[in-house]
Amino acid sequence: MNLATYVARRLGLMVFVLFGVLVITFVVSHVIPADPVGAILGGNAPPEKVDALRAQLGLDKPLPEQFVAYLWGAVRGDLGRSLRTGRPVWDDIQQYFPATVELTMSAIFLAIILGVPMGVISAVRRNQAPDHAARLFSIVGVSMPVFWTGLVLLLLLYYRFGWLPGPGRLDLAVLPPPSRTGLLLLDGLVARNWEAARNALAHLIMPAFVLGYVATATIARITRSSMLDILSQDFVRTARAKGLREQVVILRHALRNALIPTVTIIGLVFGGLLEGSVLTETIFAWPGLGRYITTAYITLDYPAVMGGTLYIAVVFSIVNLVVDLTYAVLDPRIRL
Repeated sequence: MNLATYVARRLGLMVFVLFGVLVITFVVSHVIPADPVGAILGGNAPPEKVDALRAQLGLDKPLPEQFVAYLWGAVRGDLGRSLRTGRPVWDDIQQYFPATVELTMSAIFLAIILGVPMGVISAVRRNQAPDHAARLFSIVGVSMPVFWTGLVLLLLLYYRFGWLPGPGRLDLAVLPPPSRTGLLLLDGLVARNWEAARNALAHLIMPAFVLGYVATATIARITRSSMLDILSQDFVRTARAKGLREQVVILRHALRNALIPTVTIIGLVFGGLLEGSVLTETIFAWPGLGRYITTAYITLDYPAVMGGTLYIAVVFSIVNLVVDLTYAVLDPRIRL
């Protein structure tokens, strides 16, 4: 099977996955004991206003007819109109998702450049001081709650010492650069607005570290476990017996084979972060997709919940496809 055929098959399967997500989100949103009309108008609204709003939202139609309308809108890219903001859900996602992308890319970059080398060193120096330090770092990373780490960093680095700015993406006194990508750091660099770029980077450090710490610990542990398994294989002993340098054996032979499970974890972590880390975005007042969808849940904004969930499903499917394609690059023995 060539690459084009494999990608086409995966895209075809993605259609069934997204259809399943559509069905589940629609059913769940209609079976929970809550009324979005009542949440909007309140419990003392006149019956005629309630009926008018239900008709306006299409909630007075039979469920099959509502589902067909929802499905047809999703196919056309129309995710409905948010009951809370009054704007199309797609426009809201375009507004909030770039902030999540900026935070996620920074966190996953930090996790990869720290987690993979840490896992390799931990495996090569097994049961030595670097291994113990890396394992302690990983255990602490996966054990500490994200909200606690974020609050402690805000208390120390922002409130007590003033080394880093507080919550938000920019200081109030700093004008944002012209929006081209929605990523403030990148937009500032492109526009050569160095003040905005520096300020955006300073605001990004703490939430990216908090979000990336857990991912770093997870990646380091998986890389260590995979490297320990590969280092005990016959082909590694053969490479050493041939007189190859230890650096070549570790990086070219062992690491490349050990990266398969690591890439899987990176893909899962990256997809999870892209859906928005609610606690991190809440603590640092980061206007991302996670806060948007959480607020939609609380306010019974069904169109926003269903549209955001569908969008996250698309993101996860694309990330999984990229991960599968990366397998073939890392290990030519894998046939798509």
